Amino acid sequence: MTVGTGTRWPTVQLWLSTAARLGLAAVWLIAGGAKVTDLAGSGRAVNAYQIFPYDLAMIIGAALPLVELALGVLLLVGLATRLAAGVSAGLLMVFIAGITSAWARGLRIDCGCFGVGGELAAGQSPSYGLEVARDLAFLALAGFLLWFPRTLGSADAVVNRGFSDE
Repeated sequence: MTVGTGTRWPTVQLWLSTAARLGLAAVWLIAGGAKVTDLAGSGRAVNAYQIFPYDLAMIIGAALPLVELALGVLLLVGLATRLAAGVSAGLLMVFIAGITSAWARGLRIDCGCFGVGGELAAGQSPSYGLEVARDLAFLALAGFLLWFPRTLGSADAVVNRGFSDE
């Protein structure tokens, strides 16, 4: 059966898109929630990547949890799903590039993805390969939502109903 031509694909796609939307919402809500209570720590985690000047890293680190929480809420309620998926994909590509850069430069840091990261303690090893693989999986969810943004129980469906040509 070719995608889009079978009679079951629209139903399967709707469920897969809904699962992708809710899964990605959970990722952003957990990531942002873990950092929002320590914005300075989040800034230090961004600074550990040694990409930006300290002051800019602190600003990015303070803003990042708020962006993650906003994406999580938008995806949870299903509002502007395609836009939230696109921003998610872009952010995940930046994260993958940052982790890969730290790995290539031999930095020994915790990515800070789900909490406050930074320099690893003596004897700890980074897990860059797993972090990149995880973010690639999240990127696949975002990509699926970009392609198939229609989901069950979404605010988009309610909003778009008002603009229907029917």
